Amino acid sequence: MPRSLAILAVLLAVLLAGCGEDDAGSGGAALDVVATTTQAADLARNVGGDRASVTGLLGPNADPHDYELRPRDVEAIAEAGLVVRSGGEVDEWLEEAIEASGTEAPELDLSAHVHRRGDDPHWWQDPAEAMRAVTAIRDAMAKADPGGAAAYRDNARAYLARVRRLDAAVEKCVHSIPARARKLVTTHDALGYYAHRYGLEVIGTVIPSLSTEAQPSAGDTAALIETIREAGVKAIFAESSVSPKVEEAIAREAGAQVGEELWADSLGPPGSSGDTYLRSIAANTRAIVDGLGGRSCSLPS
Repeated sequence: MPRSLAILAVLLAVLLAGCGEDDAGSGGAALDVVATTTQAADLARNVGGDRASVTGLLGPNADPHDYELRPRDVEAIAEAGLVVRSGGEVDEWLEEAIEASGTEAPELDLSAHVHRRGDDPHWWQDPAEAMRAVTAIRDAMAKADPGGAAAYRDNARAYLARVRRLDAAVEKCVHSIPARARKLVTTHDALGYYAHRYGLEVIGTVIPSLSTEAQPSAGDTAALIETIREAGVKAIFAESSVSPKVEEAIAREAGAQVGEELWADSLGPPGSSGDTYLRSIAANTRAIVDGLGGRSCSLPS
């Protein structure tokens, strides 16, 4: 079915499901917010606090690159007072959902408020960019709900302080990795912002693309194995939302190990090491530092 027809089908399902139902609302929240990625939703929740009700379209461990919209997603957008998107390729599927929902809610594209690195949409891997996103969320919430402006400012100020503390600790921790070992190999090209922020070099990815929807060729895999051998990479890192089988095979061939999984495109379920944005950055840092021969360190989250 063409994507446009699929969206119309979703909208029809929403309309039929809503007939005769009472609107339960958001439990008294002053502002209903819909966010696309798990990271955008977590940042929004920290700014919104008790004043805003945030609905995340993507669930834990969901891959945003191949996400399929559901009727309840379109319904949530239709009822939102603010729509927050990460921006770029990871949630370009939102466009038709917004059109189908008929919403008049303001839309905040966080990628327009950060320092983009080319077409790479994974800006949240750099806490400095996450701080810019938090500021943009604060301002958008205050505009959509002027009565809550003071609360949003206070929440954002407290959260930004936590992000700054983590950022400083991550930098110190990563620098404990021997300089010659600061070479990163991951599932796909999702850690570029993190590497740039903390002085790591991404020398290759299992999927040579910014999206997990691409597929590596036999030639790509052979070249990556040779690169890992020549660079003396100690560990390669699979991502939480994909199967690690290919990474394990490459590591065996290259004489490397597979490190702890990384939280790349999605946060994890409650109770996991990556169930919030701050915990995901801390967990990734521990995995990378341990895998590449750095010293164990304490990280706030």
